[in-house]
Amino acid sequence: MYALNVVFHIDEIKKWALVLGNVKNFIKDIGKTPYAIEIVVNAAAVMVFAVENEAMEVLLQEMETLNGQRVKISVCRNALKANGLEEEKLPGFVDIVSAGITRLVILQNEGYSYIKP
Repeated sequence: MYALNVVFHIDEIKKWALVLGNVKNFIKDIGKTPYAIEIVVNAAAVMVFAVENEAMEVLLQEMETLNGQRVKISVCRNALKANGLEEEKLPGFVDIVSAGITRLVILQNEGYSYIKP
């Protein structure tokens, strides 16, 4: 395990900027401390991958940049189905998990700190 293991949970589309800002601030604040960060996306937050406008494009670019900094983004398959989104149309930098809630439980059992802005 890394020194700092954190899971950020997002389930509201309107909170994407807040969550990504939290992740960026966390990485900046911890400096060279080893970390493992995962963002678990479920419920209406998955719609960030469906809405096509400039604001959503900026969020997707930020997610891709964070993914390049070893931030894993896990998307709930159940939420995708519930919102009529096709897995194949998601960006390549996201991972699909069967259930976001189950992923959160697993990570917390592995010692990850849970953050829900």
